[in-house]
Amino acid sequence: MRITRTTQILAASALGLTLTGLSVSPALADDPGAGIDVSVTITPTTTPGQISMTVADNNGVSLQENGSDAAARQFVGTLPTVTVTDTRTPAEIPDGEFWAVVGQASQFTATGSGIAPIGPEYLGWKPRLLSDTTTGAVAAGEPVSSVVSDGSGAPTVGLQGQELLVSTADSATEIGTSKVNADLALRTPVDVAAGEYHSTLTLSLFNQT
Repeated sequence: MRITRTTQILAASALGLTLTGLSVSPALADDPGAGIDVSVTITPTTTPGQISMTVADNNGVSLQENGSDAAARQFVGTLPTVTVTDTRTPAEIPDGEFWAVVGQASQFTATGSGIAPIGPEYLGWKPRLLSDTTTGAVAAGEPVSSVVSDGSGAPTVGLQGQELLVSTADSATEIGTSKVNADLALRTPVDVAAGEYHSTLTLSLFNQT
């Protein structure tokens, strides 16, 4: 799967201008005269649309402990707002095409040596659609829990290739701008080693027919 870009290439034709029907006197026949260069730049009448994703300015997400209990230690935060903008016209979108923003977390690696990493399966999220939808064709992804269940009933698979925002099987039914964020929750065993851990959460926009 890859992001589909619609690219339009325009060809320009060179026109030769010839002026006929004028007489030239013998005295001026050998005078080359002064040439004036005439040029024109013709821009496309329309600009092809495209689909793109941006993430709000941020300094990363610092998870803070909140909601720990006898079963797990829990650290929470909020994903910066993610915006998907689709400027294509319905005619530019193939039938049945859809897109999705997918998240993948890397393992949490401790800054100190000798501390075991925390796998991405311990990080869950609950996506939240921030923009209005007129057709319901764009929706937030399903929540997922850490493998240490949060008790919500969400799949306990962690943040490994999970959808944050998704359009239905025909994205031409709703184009424009969609915004989403997510509540993040890292739930670990209670005996997790103390330390400062870092992970990278990669968001990717996929477009598929």
